[in-house]
Amino acid sequence: MAVVPEDAAPAAASPSPAGATDPTAGSSDNEITVEETSYVRTEPQQDGSVPPVVTTDMEVLHDKVKKQVIKEGQGKVPSKFSTCFVHYRAWVQSSVHKFEDTWQEQHPVEIVIGKEKKQMTGLGIGVGNMRRGERALLHVGWELGYGKEGSFSFPNVPPTADLIYEVELIGFDDAKETEMRGKARSDMTVEERIEAADRRKLEGNDYFKEKKFDEAMQQYEMAVAYMGDDFMFQLFGKYRDMALAVKNPCHLNTAACLIKHKRFDEAIAQCSIVLSEDETNVKALFRRGKAKAELGQTEAAREDFLKAKKHSPEDKEILRELRLLAEQDKAMYQKQKELYKGLFGPRPQPKPKTTNPLLVFWRWLVSLISYLAKMFTRKND
Repeated sequence: MAVVPEDAAPAAASPSPAGATDPTAGSSDNEITVEETSYVRTEPQQDGSVPPVVTTDMEVLHDKVKKQVIKEGQGKVPSKFSTCFVHYRAWVQSSVHKFEDTWQEQHPVEIVIGKEKKQMTGLGIGVGNMRRGERALLHVGWELGYGKEGSFSFPNVPPTADLIYEVELIGFDDAKETEMRGKARSDMTVEERIEAADRRKLEGNDYFKEKKFDEAMQQYEMAVAYMGDDFMFQLFGKYRDMALAVKNPCHLNTAACLIKHKRFDEAIAQCSIVLSEDETNVKALFRRGKAKAELGQTEAAREDFLKAKKHSPEDKEILRELRLLAEQDKAMYQKQKELYKGLFGPRPQPKPKTTNPLLVFWRWLVSLISYLAKMFTRKND
């Protein structure tokens, strides 16, 4: 089974929504086939418990907002009323208390430039001066953060607290390029959100064709951001099918990108999201099995491949992966056999008995005396 970014959703356990492709089928004209097989969180390398150490120059964006670039982005900066999708971690500067982490929550945040919440004004200024894919450290004064009062609910921020943000701009919808000018997700209709997500998915597929896997993952993540858990929870019937027809392929395509980047744990998580909606999805089972096999989780991988085989018994790639696992098992058995043989050594051979000439003579003499004694006894009788 080739790794195929999808333009339509996998078949659901219920009847397939219009436009969905059969996951057990081979590559269609709308699928992107690649020769090799791997939501993406472009998570920073640090563990995120404290702000990263950044040595780049400090850029003053506002009297109360300063920026240090961690990773350069590309393209232009978002214009006013653009809908931006960001990941960030936030700390209180004085205590280094981390009060928010969207990477950990696995959900990017949407910010409409010029319409952000009051406590995110400084963050909005920083994001408005970033480029797509850029990661930066923002230093925000308390006046453009949570103010004199702070926040004693969630998030917990003390009064007059200066803030530090580690931010990544995943991407944005430019207000000048869409009819939904400055329209937040919460203000969109169901059809508008699904349409916006589908547009992002198609852009991700274009990047995948060009083997720009990081850019593709950014588009897929923005597509998924339009269909968060709160949104999906409200959908039923045809609207849920329409949303899944966009959402599930984004997770599967992201998993394909992650396998390419050898980020196997994250690929497994993406496939598991799809399987929570459709436990018989062959592509999700196959890709999760591939990722598990790469991590050495042989039995778990075999279980996924066998489930996939049950629903697609003639699939050559699934059969090939099962054969590879069997060959690995055989090779491992032989390796262990040789290891134990070398560890304990060959079985010792029994030593031949040595003969003592004096002992042999003594036995012969005793036997002779015994014989003569018997003969003497018979003669007297």
